[in-house]
Amino acid sequence: MRRFPWAQRLWGSGTGRFGVVVVLVILVVAAVSLVWTPFDPQRVDIANRWSGPDAAHLLGTDGSGRDILSLLMAGARTTVLVAVGAGVIATVIGLLLAALGALTPRPVREAVTVLVDVLIAFPVLLIAMMISAVWGGSLLVVVVSVGIGFGVNIARVTRPELRRVLHSDFVLAGRASGLTPWQNLWRHLLPNVAPVFIVQLSWGMAVAVLAEAGLSYLGFGAPVTEPSWGLLLADLQRFISVHPLSVVWPGLAITLTVLGFNILGDALRDATDPTLSRRVGPVGAEPPAAVTA
Repeated sequence: MRRFPWAQRLWGSGTGRFGVVVVLVILVVAAVSLVWTPFDPQRVDIANRWSGPDAAHLLGTDGSGRDILSLLMAGARTTVLVAVGAGVIATVIGLLLAALGALTPRPVREAVTVLVDVLIAFPVLLIAMMISAVWGGSLLVVVVSVGIGFGVNIARVTRPELRRVLHSDFVLAGRASGLTPWQNLWRHLLPNVAPVFIVQLSWGMAVAVLAEAGLSYLGFGAPVTEPSWGLLLADLQRFISVHPLSVVWPGLAITLTVLGFNILGDALRDATDPTLSRRVGPVGAEPPAAVTA
């Protein structure tokens, strides 16, 4: 922890611990589901359809007798795949557009700015639905469309921050020492815009989870052969008036996952913000004594 003071500050905040725990639980469940689930998620057991929570089925079963806990565990794999895949694509596209819009000559910067302004006008979910309508619903379509949409959003927010930090004294000193613009980008610019970037990325990953669930719910996302929280919610909501408890579990999983990503992003911003860390100091340190006249 001492070698990573930002991790100490992250774990030292209540919201940071909550976000870390939620995201870690989702990752562990997704990893465990690769090798073990209580039942085969697609196993149909008509004799036990709509079974309530009991020792065999901790969360009950659906209308086909499938174990809801097993479906949720398998659906966590889809959630992690979509969140990580969309996050990687958004990071590459966002940082590339932001760097082109901040470090290149003025004509290129203005062209990138116009391109980002045009692309940002299209909602992410609308882009995903348009692509799905042409290429068919699949997880790849969801990952690519959400990644592109939030990559543009990351570029729009990060580019002004890069331009602001670009005129800082330490960046000018690095330039005077012979660093190229791209070396300055990696050594000085990106660490100082990391708090803003992290918040946008965590928000994008959270919305990727919502987008996958929403598109799967509408039939544009994961195919029926793939376990998905959105598909499970769509199957169960038709019987909400008869079996309301069954709908709670996928909805709660989606809500906690989105909340965890958002809270973790906010906590990471506070923990990695260099100005905040200098102002607050290390966790557990006493604040400086007030100077009295």
